Parts: sequence; C-alpha cells; structure tokens
Amino acid sequence: MTNNQNLNRVKFFEDIFSTPKLLTIDSSSELLSLANKFKKIEHYYYEKNKDVLIKKKIAILGSFTTNYIADILRLYLYYNNISGLFYFGKYDNTAQEFLSPNSELSSFQPDIAILFTLSSDIKCFPNLFSSKNNVQEWINEQINQYQIYWDKTKEISCQLLQTNFVKPIEKQLGNLEANYHFSRWNCIDYLNIALVEKHPTNVTIIDTEYLASLVGRLKWFSEKDYFISKQGMSFDVMGLLAKSISNTISALVGRTKKCLVLDLDNTLWGGVIGDDDLDGINLDPNDAVGEAYLSFQKYAKLLKERGVLLAVCSKNEKEIAKLPFQKHPNMILKLDDIGCFVANWQDKPNNLKEIAHSLNIGLDSIVFFDDNPVEREIVSDTLPEVSVVNVPEDPAYFVRALELEMHFDWAQLSIEDITRSSSIISNINRKSLEKVSHNYDDYLKNLKMSIKIGEVGEVEFPRFVQLINKTNQFNLRTKRYTTAEVEVMRENKKKYILIIIDLKDKFSDYGIISGLIIKRINNKAFIDTWVMSCRVFSRNVEQATFNYMIEIVKKWGCDEIVGEYLPTKKNKLVQKFYPNIGFKNLVLNGNNNDIDCDRYHLIIDKAKKLDHFITIDKYI
Repeated sequence: MTNNQNLNRVKFFEDIFSTPKLLTIDSSSELLSLANKFKKIEHYYYEKNKDVLIKKKIAILGSFTTNYIADILRLYLYYNNISGLFYFGKYDNTAQEFLSPNSELSSFQPDIAILFTLSSDIKCFPNLFSSKNNVQEWINEQINQYQIYWDKTKEISCQLLQTNFVKPIEKQLGNLEANYHFSRWNCIDYLNIALVEKHPTNVTIIDTEYLASLVGRLKWFSEKDYFISKQGMSFDVMGLLAKSISNTISALVGRTKKCLVLDLDNTLWGGVIGDDDLDGINLDPNDAVGEAYLSFQKYAKLLKERGVLLAVCSKNEKEIAKLPFQKHPNMILKLDDIGCFVANWQDKPNNLKEIAHSLNIGLDSIVFFDDNPVEREIVSDTLPEVSVVNVPEDPAYFVRALELEMHFDWAQLSIEDITRSSSIISNINRKSLEKVSHNYDDYLKNLKMSIKIGEVGEVEFPRFVQLINKTNQFNLRTKRYTTAEVEVMRENKKKYILIIIDLKDKFSDYGIISGLIIKRINNKAFIDTWVMSCRVFSRNVEQATFNYMIEIVKKWGCDEIVGEYLPTKKNKLVQKFYPNIGFKNLVLNGNNNDIDCDRYHLIIDKAKKLDHFITIDKYI
C-alpha cells in the first residue's frame, strides 16, 4: 500500500470518527468490515492523531470467543478518541487468569478489564424445591467467586467492567419459571440483583440483560454462531454491545456528555409557534402526534432530573419561543428546566458556542437534537465535537433514537449531578446579587458561603472520582484515574491524602465541588491532582483549600509543596494559578526526577494564609 493510499484511508476514518456516521451503522457485518479495514491503517491513524487520543490498556476475558466484538469496540473507542491496547484472555480460562499470580493478565497490568459472563458459566443451580435459604446460599457462593476476581482487579489498580447475566431462551419449567423462587430464570434475576448490591467501586456492571430484552432474546442469541465459532451472542448484536461498553469506558476516562440541546418547532411540539400561535401547536394528549411530543418531553425531563443539562437552540423570536413554556397548559418542560435558552435568527453553530460558553462546558459535552436534517448537517460539519443525534421523521421514535445512541451513559451518578440544573437557576440569582453589591468583596460576603473540607470517605468517593474525570477547566494536570486507581491511593494513607470540598451558599447547596490528591515523596508533598467545578470559579474556594492543604502537609512532616501545570486546550484558566497563590518557579535538575515535570514549589514555613470570605466546617 502506498503512502498516498494510507493517507486517503486515514482521512476516510477521520471522517467516520468525526461525524455521527458510525452511530448510524446497525449492521455488525458492516462494522466488522470497517474494523478489518481499520486494522490495516491503525498505526498510521494513531501516529497522526496520537496527541488527542487517550491511551488505555484493556483486557478482555470471557468463556467465549471475544475477538469480533473487540474489533468493533476498537472502532467505537477511536470514535471517542480512545486508543486501546488489547489483551485477550485465553478461551474459557477466566479463573486461571485472575487466580494465578504469574498470569499474563497480571503482567499486562490493564487499566480496564472487561469480563463477559454467560448464563452457561453458572455450572450448577439450586435444586427444584430448594428453600429460600438454600437459594440465598447459592447466590452467596456465586458472588464469592466474583469477589475473588474483584479483589484481584483492585490489587492491580484495574477498573473492571462486568456484564450481568442474560437469561437464556430455554426454560426448564416453561411458564412455571415465573412462579417459583427456585427456578433458573428467577435465580439469574436474584444473582443480577446481588451483583448490583455487592460489587465494589472498582467494578461497573454492563447491563446486557437490558440490551438483550431491548432487541429480543431470539435476536440476541444465535445457537448456530455459538456451535460454529463459540460466539456468546449473535453477530447481529455485537455492535450494540460494543457501543454500550465504549460509552462506559469513555465516561470512565472523562469523556462525558453533559448537556442536551433541543430545537423547538417540530421537536418539542408539533407545528411552528411563530406561525401557528399558542393554540395551533400540537401538544394534545388525545392526539397521536401530540402525545408523541409529550412523551419526548417527559423523557427529556427525566434526563434533567438525573443531572443532564437542558438547553434550547431555536431559530425564533425569543419571547414567542418562550410562550409554550410559560402558558401552554400541556407543556411538561418549563423554563426552570432549561439551563440556557437561545432563540434568535443566528446560525446554530454559533448559538451552540454561546450555549457552551454560558453553561461553562465544552462543545464536546453537548448532544444536539434537531428535527431539521439541514441544521444537523451544518452543525455536524462545522462543530465535529458536538454529538448530533440522527433524529427520525416520526416524533413517535424520538425517545428511541436518543436512547439508543447512549450519549448519557455515565460511569457514576452523584447527588451533585441531580442538583446541577437547579444550581444553574440559582446562579441567575447570584448574578442579580452581584449587580447590586458595591464591590466584589461585598458580593462574596453577601453570598454567606460555607464549606466542609476533609479527607474522602466511602460516601464521597464516587463523586470524588467523577469530579477528577469530568473536570477540564480548573484542572492543573488533567490526569484521569479509574475508580480502582483512586481506591488504591485512598487506602495508602502513608503516601496519599485525598481531599474533598463541599460548598453551599445562601441560594443553594452545591455538594462536592473540588478535590485534591496529594502525594508524599520523602519530605515533599506533590499535588498530583487539583480540580474544581466551573460552577464556583472565583468564589475564594481555592484560597480556603490552600490554607487547609498547608495545615495537612505540615502534620505530614513535609517542608515543601510541589505543584505542576500541564497545559491542555481547556485549562488555560489555571495557567498562572500557582504563581498567583505564592508558589515559585522550580528549576528541574537531576535530584528531583522522582517528581514528574514539576514546575512550581512552595516552602511550607514561608507560606502565607490567603484571605477569603468562607466559613469552614471541617470534616471529622
């Protein structure tokens, strides 16, 4: 293959990965064909794009042949700017991989492991007419086996993605499976629930039981594929499963979608508000079309309630566009549900930039939903960072289209997520307060801010990991860590301190908005990670945190703090952060190679407390 041919093929895949094209391919055969083509030029693609790719070592384990699904997964990962170096466990040898101290899995040291499970992995079930106690004992035995695997992945600082169990087509008791607690189908359900209840923080459950029910078990399973090539599921569903896993991995490394941007006319209601007026748009619950739009609004409301930001981007007069939200009796979404409302006659790419700026998020955090294919194409071509949903013509299928693209598959859910929208509304009130305050200090005093600050506990741990992996702007090093890696740090109290900050003011309770990882290296304290939510910039939180950090490292016996700024496209905000709080430039030399690329330092005895207007309530 000539260099020109290689360049052309790399360009072909750059186009595939920078548009929604890959997400519109339903055929696993087509995806496998693309995957085989990509393998031939992956090296060239990687070399050309390596500066924007996140590199992860991924182990794949299971009791069936996994190479085909891995090939498709590789495509979806590149679509999300992740380059995976794969290790494949030996066929049906999962226990040996986990249990042997000298296994190739241990030598590989994966960042992420994927464990595919099948109901056929369960070698024995409770006997017919087993008591409930016997069934519970059986569940405990199964969980104990997986606990060994979970402990092993934790030991090697690996995040484990484990599929739950899909119930098979065959039923030993026929319809009676649903009637007895000891039936195999019910036992699989019990086991799946136990996985939810028992899995540790370094394990994420991939809900294959849901995916199988989504497409139907007759499509999910292929006995022929299994007997010929030991495929655990049919070729037809591998694309769906690979997409789900890829989105979960993307969330784990900080590539999350935070905001759903909605068009209005023929998207949230039928008709055009500017032409049809309030009475003319279709939101009639007794009409099939009107009911479809209301169903989509209900779904958007559910997303908002779990923490997804909602925004409006419409070509309309703003006051006219707001009328249905304010006055239509059937509207489910209200203005208070919308974090940013943009309605004008400007082009949508620029309006999307305005929305991103207003919400303080990146364009790559946005999912765009518009019924107009021309607008979708313009946004897709102009802003490839934005995820553009392939919206069907019939509003009856709007919910399905958005759900199946799985953009909002996050790695964790926290209290802070579900309060995000209300905090944005509260921010409007803060801006009003800022206008009437005589100066900025008065404004900060009038906010009546208070923080809780201390070490990360079990309750705060999921949010702490999420914050590290989602924060881009106030992020001094932008190092992403899996839950397993952070858990190892948290347990090693001699070497690490993990700090969280919880903020509230007179308008709202933000929850946990900042976090630090401090690493001890001899008599130095190295700030491995310092992140803070964009919602609380310039509120003196960093000053209060600095003072607390000085206290902590003094108790640790350190005489110097070392910090570092690693530039990215999104963290220019903190480029001068360390000098601004008293750190001095640190000249690298041969004596401090144990600290990676350190640039600033502060002698503890010379540190001065920073002023702020925050009341501090330390954690115990």
